[in-house]
Amino acid sequence: MPYTLKPDHGYDVDVEQTGYLKQHVDTGDRWVLNFGPQHPATHTTLRLVLELDGERVARCTPHIGYLHSGFEKLAEHLDYNQWVTVASRMNYLSPIANDICWHHAVETLFGIDLTPRCKVLRTIMAEIARIQDHLLCVGAACLDLGAFTGFLYAFNPREKIYDLCDYISGQRFHADWTRVGGLMQDLPDEETFKRMVKNFLHADLTPALKDMERLVLRNRIFLDRTRGIGILSKQDAIAWSTTGPCARASGVRRDLRKDAPYLCYADNWDGQGAEGVKFSVPVCEEGDVLARFLVRVEEIKQSIKIIDQLIDNIPAGPIDTFADAKMTKPRKADVYGSIEGLIQHFQLIMSNRGWQPPIAEAYGAQETANGELGYFIVSDGGPRAWRVKARPPSFINYSLMSKLTEGHMLADVVAIIGSLNIVAAELDR
Repeated sequence: MPYTLKPDHGYDVDVEQTGYLKQHVDTGDRWVLNFGPQHPATHTTLRLVLELDGERVARCTPHIGYLHSGFEKLAEHLDYNQWVTVASRMNYLSPIANDICWHHAVETLFGIDLTPRCKVLRTIMAEIARIQDHLLCVGAACLDLGAFTGFLYAFNPREKIYDLCDYISGQRFHADWTRVGGLMQDLPDEETFKRMVKNFLHADLTPALKDMERLVLRNRIFLDRTRGIGILSKQDAIAWSTTGPCARASGVRRDLRKDAPYLCYADNWDGQGAEGVKFSVPVCEEGDVLARFLVRVEEIKQSIKIIDQLIDNIPAGPIDTFADAKMTKPRKADVYGSIEGLIQHFQLIMSNRGWQPPIAEAYGAQETANGELGYFIVSDGGPRAWRVKARPPSFINYSLMSKLTEGHMLADVVAIIGSLNIVAAELDR
């Protein structure tokens, strides 16, 4: 197989792209096909208007607007903890990653540093969310191309992730787990959590991943449907602001966990000189559907490596930071046992005063499964954000559909849109 992943961060990739497939002959006899929103590959939330010259796509016009939500506007009416229930619904493939990123942006605005225990737990769950998202993407890529068994290999382990979310938060799907300066609650039992994570990674996920790779990566039909299809050059990936696996599959070596480290990816994350977690950033050169598939599979393996470094080294101590007690919720014991804790709880939860952040702007971003997810917050000093603007990776990646599909066969559209892993709630936000 000519595809070679370049996992070392900082590798100077020399990409030689041949450009997009534009060798069709325009006879002028075109017809228009609405691909979606009812098509299974578009999940009833996307629509592509295709102009076809025979079976070849002459023009592709992507449409959005089939999943109205008003997520950003809701931020003006909910406080900094309440809006996490909205943020988690922007990417319903890995909701807990949205929780972590949203409160990362809020803590950037407030100037809050987390406790070591909170950083480790957030990092573990952020990587589990990456696995959760990638499993659905690579599994659906198999399903869309007819490899139903490959979908089952990828999708079955995701059930264990829902069990983990249920265990730490009480909710299987939308965990809504983070809070300003900490977490909703500590682990019910740390040893049980560790055992669940290890069993998921090594008893469920690793064998299933090997089975899926053996099934599809030597399958001629799968390779013919993905190799050389939907090529995105390195130059175009940069020009279109693409991030995440879609960019790294085209040779763009950018990953916020390395380039703007946060949580346990940064050195001295515990304040005592601890090194950041060790992992490699997979980079591929070809930039086609198969390259995007391979990058995501390798990122799952790197996430396993990151979690293995942390799971047996979860620090003791509080999950919430109290460096600035006015910005974080008090401990339950303080609410019931001290007048200061009761007053603080009342101000944050029940009164109209709530948080009193600085009058400022802040942008916080993290490397989620599909790329850079960021939130830009404008504060007027009130208890709620004056304005919130999201920078979701799917919105950027979806804009590539015209560029990637024009000149390809109609059947290739399914493979291309699956490789971009579009989540419609990030479009109609």
